[in-house]
Amino acid sequence: MKVRESGMPPQDVWDAFFEVEAILDNLGFDSSVADVVEFGCGYGTFTIPAARRVSGTVHTMDIEPAMLQVAARNAADAGICNIEFTLRDFIAGGTGLPDQSVDFGFLFNILHEREPVLLLEEARRNLRDGGRLGIIHWNCDEKTPRGPPLEIRPGPEQCRSWAIEAGFTSTGESIDLPPWHYGLVVQR
Repeated sequence: MKVRESGMPPQDVWDAFFEVEAILDNLGFDSSVADVVEFGCGYGTFTIPAARRVSGTVHTMDIEPAMLQVAARNAADAGICNIEFTLRDFIAGGTGLPDQSVDFGFLFNILHEREPVLLLEEARRNLRDGGRLGIIHWNCDEKTPRGPPLEIRPGPEQCRSWAIEAGFTSTGESIDLPPWHYGLVVQR
């Protein structure tokens, strides 16, 4: 199942929307992380920098074969070999990863889909006790150059509420991720 409003612009346009290293730093994503699950790899914008930081594996999946191919090629070009790429509809069928198998999860620009709590529950299932989930989304502002329509774009408080409903016990404050995003880190 494709996520509502999930089309991708060209890679150079997409990559210009993010200050990837600063976002990872602000989410507390560092070398203490071993294994990661990423829900939707896109071009590998976050996948590759995350793989450089971890001691284990980045498990990334996407429903689009073309996105997986581009991300895998970008990783190979960068000499990165600790990424597992999987073609998967994780919204309809979950990640396929064992329970409590990763330290950190990425839900980036995806919680506008129709069943956000189910997606958060799957992320929580994947996390080890004490594991963290980084959430980023487009600001709820008409000035953003991209993102889903404002009527389906969740704000930080909505994401926090969904995370609590999904069973996360600790939710931090909203993090400003200029120029176009906000973030949250929630803990299992």
